[in-house]
Amino acid sequence: MNPRPALLRSIPFWILVAASLATIVLGWWILTTKLNQMSAALTNGSATVRDVYVGPSVALVGAVLIGVGAIGILLALAVATAASLRPKAAVEIVEPIAWTDENPVGSFAPLAPAAPVAEEAPAAAAPVADAAVFDEPTPVAEPAPVAAEPPADTETGR
Repeated sequence: MNPRPALLRSIPFWILVAASLATIVLGWWILTTKLNQMSAALTNGSATVRDVYVGPSVALVGAVLIGVGAIGILLALAVATAASLRPKAAVEIVEPIAWTDENPVGSFAPLAPAAPVAEEAPAAAAPVADAAVFDEPTPVAEPAPVAAEPPADTETGR
């Protein structure tokens, strides 16, 4: 029986954890860079409309990403907790193993030599029913020539 819990081998669980951490890091980067740009532009007096009105919205997107990542981490912790509370099935011993067998399964005792195989005479080649059919190649019909001009229209006579 494997002593490691199934959750540690669960690929979706680790994808959730990695995606949550990546979302937190991305949100933190967006938030800090935008707030630093806004504060530098506002303190030196070179702030533009974009810094004043768009900057807070972009910083809010970074804060939302941090919150989404935190929710993902909390979900991963909830899944881990639920997995640890799940009862484990008891192992039943159906039949004890009889270790007193003389030739247990999986032993490497030599096998009895195989009986020699009698060699058979090679079978005579069967005659071909009609050898003349295979002597001459079949002629291939040549394709019809393609007309250079389309046929004349019957209504207009052209």
